[in-house]
Amino acid sequence: MRGIREGAVAEGIGTFALCFIGAGAICTNQWSGGALGLLGIAIAHGTVLAVMISALGHISGGHFNPAVTLGVLIANKIDGRRTLVYILAQLVGAVAAGYLLRFIVPEQAWQPVHLGTPGLSAGVTIVQGMLVETILTFFLVLAVCGTAVDPQGSWNAVAGFGIGTVLIFDILVGGPITGAAMNPARAFGPAVASGYWDFHLIYWLGPVTGGVLAAFLYSSIFLERKQR
Repeated sequence: MRGIREGAVAEGIGTFALCFIGAGAICTNQWSGGALGLLGIAIAHGTVLAVMISALGHISGGHFNPAVTLGVLIANKIDGRRTLVYILAQLVGAVAAGYLLRFIVPEQAWQPVHLGTPGLSAGVTIVQGMLVETILTFFLVLAVCGTAVDPQGSWNAVAGFGIGTVLIFDILVGGPITGAAMNPARAFGPAVASGYWDFHLIYWLGPVTGGVLAAFLYSSIFLERKQR
């Protein structure tokens, strides 16, 4: 990784791209009368994450997600100062993406979907929603640990595309339930720009819990065994 300043800029750009393309795909789907569909929205999220990790991962680690950054902290791969700076940069990038989408997309297109802000579907309880976000983020951060954190992982072989693929299959399952944010910044940016805060705490607690659990499991079992 490069210096903390370069890393913060990379994290801001990468998170901006993820939120602009991901939330933008939801707005476009609404604008076009459902032309993209769930699969199109999932692919938009997964491919932009894959490309941004591949382009910027060597600079910052390619987190673009506070839950991932906290997971990498748990794995003792970054320090506390860099963690705080990265999370701040991620939130700034996400908010910038949200406001730019609001400026570009007509209100009648973004208002029904709250600028792509995730939310719980009818009949889904807070506990169920939090559990879904925890599980989906667990898979995501486990993939990050196995490809980008573990020095013996397959980073050089799959780069960000393995991680991006997790985003695709997670959204295909969790999208209709919770919006499948798996990322506090991804929920925060559009929420700030749209003013939609329903159940917002779920999108912090669920992803952070899942990310920390995945990082703790991987670092304490798999990394530790390889060092023996």
